[in-house]
Amino acid sequence: MHFKKGYRALDVGITRAHALIDQLSVQEPIELLCEAFEIPRSCYYDHCQRRRSPDDERVRLLSRVNELFGQRRSAAGSRSIVSILQEDGEQIGRFKVRGLMRELGLISKQPGSHAYKKATVERPDIPNILNREFDVAAPNQVWCGDITYIWAQGKWHYLAVVMDL
Repeated sequence: MHFKKGYRALDVGITRAHALIDQLSVQEPIELLCEAFEIPRSCYYDHCQRRRSPDDERVRLLSRVNELFGQRRSAAGSRSIVSILQEDGEQIGRFKVRGLMRELGLISKQPGSHAYKKATVERPDIPNILNREFDVAAPNQVWCGDITYIWAQGKWHYLAVVMDL
């Protein structure tokens, strides 16, 4: 029983196929189910064998990733955990660590953006002389300025601007 690839109704992916074969094997023979899902029986039995024996290396990596995540107060992402593991001599990639983190339900908590305070009232000690009249008849009559902070090169820089309106 072979289906054309374009018309194959049981093309559900290998993981889902294994799960369906597990469920349906109570009612139907495994040989028939493997043929229907176009999975070699040896692959299915290999999957069953791997599932029974716990992977010591994976358990060790899960424990190490969880430990590093906790040490970094839940702020470490997959990239930083990979760099720490590689510094310790571990041969591992970012996507493997990302999968381990997903399996453990670990989500990196990154600090949010800076919340700037918005002025709600005018300052009574500083009079509003311009009263939003920015059209001036001649130069050098009205000057205005402002100061802001800019995060660059890992530190705060101050920017002061003075303009002749």
